[in-house]
Amino acid sequence: MEVELAIMVLPHGEGLPLPSYQTAGAAGLDLCAAVPADAPLELPPLGRALVPTGLQLAIPAGFEGQVRPRSGNALRLGLGMINAPGTIDSDYRGELMVLLANFGADPVRITRGMRVAQLIICPVARAELVVVSTFDDTLRGDRGFGSTGSH
Repeated sequence: MEVELAIMVLPHGEGLPLPSYQTAGAAGLDLCAAVPADAPLELPPLGRALVPTGLQLAIPAGFEGQVRPRSGNALRLGLGMINAPGTIDSDYRGELMVLLANFGADPVRITRGMRVAQLIICPVARAELVVVSTFDDTLRGDRGFGSTGSH
């Protein structure tokens, strides 16, 4: 499935590559940090920061953007996202920001153009809530956390 995604480059995003798929089978578009070249972001261990991308999106109705961490950054640098995946609603028109967290033991420097996250565009189903007084029985029932596969 292909969907057209309108994108605007903000002044501080000028000169950076547009989000792109790195391989033919990639699910996510890589997002780059739009921090000033002379002022990288320093993330201390357990620190977090909103990293600008210099981009605004117009996600079509019926879709959402999911911002996810990059596995290579997680492995090499300890970078992740507290709210992974972050959701971008189709009616949001502000700058796309990435909430990065340093889960590693060493400080991490976020530099201009560094690939910091990936964006996945997904269809969204909207639920119509129906209030009921009972549910159908299931094998699992109301057993919660850690209960699957334990019976």
